Amino acid sequence: MKVLVVGSGGREHAIVWALKRTSAVPLELYCAPGNGGISQLAECIPVSVADHSLLMEFARSRAIDLTIIGPEGPLAAGVVDEFERGGLKIVGPSRAASRLEASKSFAKDFMRRNKIPTANYEIAKSPAEALTVLRSGKFGLPDSPIVVKADGLAAGKGVVVAASRADAERAVAELTDGTVVAAEASKQLLIEEALQGREVSILLFADGRDYAVMPPARDHKRVGENDTGPNTGGMGAITDATVLDKETLDRVVREIVEPTLAGAGNEGFPFRGVLFIGLMLTANGPKVLEYNVRFGDPETQAILVRLRSDLFQVFQSIVSGDLRNFVFEWTDQSSACVVLASAGYPGHYKTGAAIKGVDSKGLPGVSTAGDVQVFHAGTVKAEAGHYVTAGGRVLGITAEGATLEQARDRCYGAIEKISWEGMQYRRDIGQFNESLKASN
Repeated sequence: MKVLVVGSGGREHAIVWALKRTSAVPLELYCAPGNGGISQLAECIPVSVADHSLLMEFARSRAIDLTIIGPEGPLAAGVVDEFERGGLKIVGPSRAASRLEASKSFAKDFMRRNKIPTANYEIAKSPAEALTVLRSGKFGLPDSPIVVKADGLAAGKGVVVAASRADAERAVAELTDGTVVAAEASKQLLIEEALQGREVSILLFADGRDYAVMPPARDHKRVGENDTGPNTGGMGAITDATVLDKETLDRVVREIVEPTLAGAGNEGFPFRGVLFIGLMLTANGPKVLEYNVRFGDPETQAILVRLRSDLFQVFQSIVSGDLRNFVFEWTDQSSACVVLASAGYPGHYKTGAAIKGVDSKGLPGVSTAGDVQVFHAGTVKAEAGHYVTAGGRVLGITAEGATLEQARDRCYGAIEKISWEGMQYRRDIGQFNESLKASN
């Protein structure tokens, strides 16, 4: 069977790796455009994720049996609709369903219509309107934080939790001047109350009718330790039994997952693919922070190392609408992923630094190869055979363990062997100070 994975990050590397590791049938794997690490598992095709015509042409010319979309951009632009109109099998939500991520204002109004718990909010159609909402004191300030969000896709950088009015007004200016996020993403802004609690990521497979929930995960979004500094695309993630207890998960499924999927179907865009629901566990119960319409990154890395079922068969079941008959198997272990990033990320960063301590197969030495996976995000392979940095987030060091502590130790033990000029990472992934409350 021939499979095309679209994307170039750590998420796509993890998908390719899991497909190769779990498939019961031989797979011929391709990735467009891929990266240095993915090139060790699949043939990388130099086609942009935004070039739908070339992607379809490649899928036809190579008789691809199934295409899997990793990033949100092509989904929001309707790549799934185009493939399906062309008679090509593809995994991912329609353009209509992708609005749950592509427009935060659409998603919030959707939640309101379907009585899905979330933060109170107001949509501002201009910076002036946003400042008016901020100065009204409607959702916070001066006594509590307030959240300012860009409406469109912003690669995890379009959310600011402001502790003061000055910070909030500065966020409005920065989100709308085209320097932090694209101008298209900030045509509208959301002003929200800041929720207090612990964040949890719930990911699930869905076929338009049925669904299957993956192990709950927790992301670490801020660049600095103790959750300091600006938001990023994610500096690490864990899965562990302590992330979410069964009673709360059952409540999330009852109050959020099922109403979301039912609402999507009732409104004419049944959801097929992978749905990510970012939650805040507040004193008043779980509330939705955001929807993503694809695998999260780096949650995917931490989740897929625990998958024992055939991922290719999972994707086929989604396309055929037969997910209810699929039996999922996950390990009962914990897992962790620690992101190694370039200096300056999530702001300006340099590329082209030689990565030391990662062998030709992308592993940090033979002694840890059985315990640790190195998922490449921003790398290319030089002609001399070594890897060089090519992005902000560069590697995702990922491991399972009987306990979260063991998984973390394996990750950080492997990291000791890896270096490049300017490498940065958080040393507290999976550690939580219960006296601190996250707000988002």
